[in-house]
Amino acid sequence: MMWLKFTRLTTIVNIRTCHYGNLTTLRPHIRSVSQGSSYLDTRTHSIRPLCCRSPLLAGNTSITLTLGLQPRRTITTDRPSWYESVADSTPVYLTEQLLVSTQQMTGLPWWASIMCMTLALRTAITLPLGIYQSIIIAKVETLQKEIAVLARQLHFEIPIRAKEKGWSEKTCRFHFKKNLKRIVSELYVRDNCHPFKASLLIWVQLPMWVCLSLALRNLSLGMGHVPLASEAGLATGGALWFPDLTLPDSTWIMPVSLGLINLLITEIFALRQLEPSKFQKCVTNFIRGISLVMIPIAATVPSSMSLYWLSSSCVGLAHNLLLRSPRFRGVCRIPPTRSDSETPYKDIAATFVAKYIK
Repeated sequence: MMWLKFTRLTTIVNIRTCHYGNLTTLRPHIRSVSQGSSYLDTRTHSIRPLCCRSPLLAGNTSITLTLGLQPRRTITTDRPSWYESVADSTPVYLTEQLLVSTQQMTGLPWWASIMCMTLALRTAITLPLGIYQSIIIAKVETLQKEIAVLARQLHFEIPIRAKEKGWSEKTCRFHFKKNLKRIVSELYVRDNCHPFKASLLIWVQLPMWVCLSLALRNLSLGMGHVPLASEAGLATGGALWFPDLTLPDSTWIMPVSLGLINLLITEIFALRQLEPSKFQKCVTNFIRGISLVMIPIAATVPSSMSLYWLSSSCVGLAHNLLLRSPRFRGVCRIPPTRSDSETPYKDIAATFVAKYIK
């Protein structure tokens, strides 16, 4: 049976069990002692009067052992959920320190500090990875012509080998796929452009996005591990229609703007696909759905999180447009592809108008 004492004081008791021969005693290590009148019986789930009838505490009937109640945590005998574990993890704690330290050093209001931090991290981390991703995609696209030539050559060699060894049609297909896969892998190794490397941006950007979001959530709800410079903190760090960054955006301006910008990024990415496959179409539709789902989610979280999400999407849109610039691609030595254009922004606008407006 576990006793949960409800008092106004925060108390913690560690009960140590000591064995001396055949005698077992309890040595309570009491950090604070308070008097109470009731306890929670976890077996019967009922509140009962608390009386010290244990012979181990004979002569101290006025002493009550109480369990410390944290002011912002819910006491439970179960293990914390995965969400709570991630929110209390070391990366989130370090992110909170980064946010608070940046705001204190710059002296900017919280809304400006969040936007500047987003711009700095996206430019210093995700933009180089975006350039690397474009290089890998361009190399893979350039290899498609060579792969097609080798596939045709292999298509003629397999029937000749099949006649020599008496292979069936099924065996011919197996050897064709096996050798083609080997040839493609060798080409990827030769040009150092395995397609999996293009996903490095996602594996870095997604954890960074999660850590920043949870850190802002903890600071907004007063559950952060790092003390703020002022007691008001994010409650007075907003601007315009969102003066309180700890409350959701009741006007829905930021959530709707977030959804529209994410959809715009998705469409710009889809316009680069000249002949999209079924898988690419499914991925594009999935991202469109996520962009729409994020609108009501952003309307229920603190404005600090919505502001970060909106700022991150705006910076991502700017980076996507920058990576379409022929001059910038030349400076970064990104190989040319079939989808490249001398006037990319005019082409995007014309294609967008022709596809969605006319």
